[in-house]
Amino acid sequence: MSLLNEILDYNEQFVEKGEYVKYKTDKFPEKRMVIISCMDTRLVELLPKSMNVKNGDVKILKTAGAIVSHPFGSVMRSILVAIYELKADEVLVIPHHDCGMASVDADSVVEKMVARDIPKNTIDTLGAAGIDIRTWLRGFDDVYESCKNSVEIIKSHPLIPKNIPVHGLIISPDTGKLEVVVDGYAAVEEK
Repeated sequence: MSLLNEILDYNEQFVEKGEYVKYKTDKFPEKRMVIISCMDTRLVELLPKSMNVKNGDVKILKTAGAIVSHPFGSVMRSILVAIYELKADEVLVIPHHDCGMASVDADSVVEKMVARDIPKNTIDTLGAAGIDIRTWLRGFDDVYESCKNSVEIIKSHPLIPKNIPVHGLIISPDTGKLEVVVDGYAAVEEK
């Protein structure tokens, strides 16, 4: 049985048994915040549990390394929609220790792409079009600096209201302990 069929079989039972009822909520986050977190599998349940967050409380965006790499990319768009359309009043960037993005070797990723039948000339064409794929794929060297950088991109965005606190925290993927790197309330009070 394929993984997709396994999922669909489970889903059919989930719906028939009414399991969805206990997850019903609306689209507005009860705790009025949006979290940008890493897509690491260890955080799927650990992050919300460690923060006392349940279904309906927050908006959670998952991206490799919890990195906001472009001020006009899809992550930033999602943050703006959460603020302006879904009533989020705070933003939390939460990467984690022992993140795979700290050790991503862009050259190795490119080699794996070629090994999986992505033509080398496709990668070269991207470069000719001004896209440095190795820079684009690069992770980070220091999770603290990466967290601060993502917070700064969000906080200094021209479309983010100055009264929105943008926090930076780092979570332990082993214990769920949160460490404050940037207290967004301090920046709002300075304004």
